[in-house]
Amino acid sequence: MLLLHTLGGTGALWRPVVDELADDCELVVPDLPGFGRSPELPSGTPATAANLAGAVVELCEELGVERPHVAGISLGGWVALELAKAGAVRSALAISPAGMWRDPLGARRFERQRLGRLLLPIARGALATRRGREALLQSNFARPERVPKADAREIVEGYLTAPGYPAASLAMRTGAFEHEGRVSVPVTVVWGERDRIVGRPSRRRLPPGVGYSAMPGWGHVPTWDDPRGVADLVRSSDAGRQASPR
Repeated sequence: MLLLHTLGGTGALWRPVVDELADDCELVVPDLPGFGRSPELPSGTPATAANLAGAVVELCEELGVERPHVAGISLGGWVALELAKAGAVRSALAISPAGMWRDPLGARRFERQRLGRLLLPIARGALATRRGREALLQSNFARPERVPKADAREIVEGYLTAPGYPAASLAMRTGAFEHEGRVSVPVTVVWGERDRIVGRPSRRRLPPGVGYSAMPGWGHVPTWDDPRGVADLVRSSDAGRQASPR
């Protein structure tokens, strides 16, 4: 089972769910190119979801993993959908996936990561307090108070310092998931009802036969909001049933 993170995130965003799933299936939790410990895509290669999916396929080949199941959040959800479209996975679970908007969002006039880097010393001080952590994390998590201090600092610093963020953000906002009915593997899409980052998926972006549901109480990144619920969703989806021997 591949677990893919958000724009600006790292594999660490899945940490609470990894603990829940570790006994059920073999997990691969990579950092996407340009984030965490992974180098950026080769110079001149746009950081589109399709190209990030290609990099994930190369990683699987290096690891000797053939057609795994995949679950992804936000940008990771879009990458999961691209992997499904390419037939590179057995099944895909996309949580609040990016790219499901009716029309491309368009480039930001000012990229917030740039300002955030300038304010990083202030952010570090805020992260030392519970109120500060909740303020900085409330856009992504419905229950930011559940994110431990060390994890909160890792999340915020990873977002603000990721070299691949600007290119991936531009590619994400100026595109959309196009499937043309070419998705033949089981796909499940879910959206957190307390998501403040992306809205409900456009119906025309959903592949034919896709399973779709809204999850009450979940924010954009529900891994700390409800780690057991996320793990249960993985187990109960097509991906989870096929990945788990139970």
